[in-house]
Amino acid sequence: MTTTGTATAHQELTDEFNPFLAMAKRFEIASDRLGLDPGLRDVLRTPDRELSVSVPVLMDDKTLKVFTGYRVQHNWVLGPCKGGIRFAPDVNLDEVRALSAWMTWKCSVVGLPFGGGKGGVICDPREMSKGELERLTRRYTASIMDILGPDRDVPAPDMNTNAQTMAWIMDTYSMHVRSTQTAVVTGKPLALGGSLGRHEATGRGVMISAREALKRLGMRPEDTKVVVQGSGNVGGIGALLMHREGYTITSLSDMYGSIHNPNGLDVPNVLEFLAEKGKLEGFPDAEAVPNAVQLELPCDVLIPAATENTITSKNVDKIKAKLIVEGANGPTTFPADSVLDERGVMVVPDILANAGGVTVSYFEWVQDRMGYFWTEEVVNSRLEQIMVKAFDEVDEVAKKHDVSLRIGSYIHAIGRVAEVYQLRGSFA
Repeated sequence: MTTTGTATAHQELTDEFNPFLAMAKRFEIASDRLGLDPGLRDVLRTPDRELSVSVPVLMDDKTLKVFTGYRVQHNWVLGPCKGGIRFAPDVNLDEVRALSAWMTWKCSVVGLPFGGGKGGVICDPREMSKGELERLTRRYTASIMDILGPDRDVPAPDMNTNAQTMAWIMDTYSMHVRSTQTAVVTGKPLALGGSLGRHEATGRGVMISAREALKRLGMRPEDTKVVVQGSGNVGGIGALLMHREGYTITSLSDMYGSIHNPNGLDVPNVLEFLAEKGKLEGFPDAEAVPNAVQLELPCDVLIPAATENTITSKNVDKIKAKLIVEGANGPTTFPADSVLDERGVMVVPDILANAGGVTVSYFEWVQDRMGYFWTEEVVNSRLEQIMVKAFDEVDEVAKKHDVSLRIGSYIHAIGRVAEVYQLRGSFA
């Protein structure tokens, strides 16, 4: 291969793993179906605001270290921006842009009065103490204070952040505005205005999405083998809920490796083992499998619930599942999508399948603002209604346009945002 050919191949591979480019390509396909004019496409494609901040933190050894943080507000035409904050060493602006846009479409596809936002800080939480993480969180919050607020931008947990992180953000914001503002974040501890059912919401939404998709395929839970990539808040809880519904969960994974039992894992025991040992390695009655191989295991349903770009042009031909339910954001690259579509593999896309989390975040925001809290039964029932309704609507749109569920989701979501934008008009 020539130098030019090598450079082109490298660029194509780089483009495949750029989540913002993947979002943009799907956006264009949906916009073509909707017949959106070029100007409106530019408005809906382009983030409304991008903020990059330097975050100096006093470390435990008394040295100062400067971290880089981002907050991107993609679109607020439907309401306040909504989206998580992640702490990870590989956070970058294109990733945050893509996640922010996906949040816009995710909120729209399930009919929530939110726009999309996302944030991140470049750091490695595994190498930081709790005190360092608290100081990082509070300084980052102070740096983006001007764009936060219950009516402006409402963060939530994401990768390597949790309820405690949200408590620090809520407290920092409240101290600055001199009043307790519980609705400035969601995913908080219950004692600070969190919602019952929030912790399980994303996994529950994945379970509901899988069930609705299987109905379309004429399959029953008790006859269905499931591979779950991940074992945390999405993968672990989703696997547990599906296990209770009669699915056979044959594999789970963490960052160190995967475990597999073709006859089914005892998911409650697996999660108890994981909580005690800190990793899945060594779990009895299962074989160890490399993470790269896990996605290629025989199964009926594959649930990628870890990170972006796990199903790619390099491994898509080895995927054996009949149904893929995306628990993570952006786990399937654009080229891999095309292959799966050609093979007739049904994919329930991230902006629909993992919308359970933001839906119950919306419930939490509503409860905080009115000062009245619902029972877990009410939360779960309302989540079920919204997820099933959204799945039915997307399925109808996909059939109408003869497209995949992913493109159907984009058409449905973008169409809603475009309609509201046109009704509101352009401010001049």
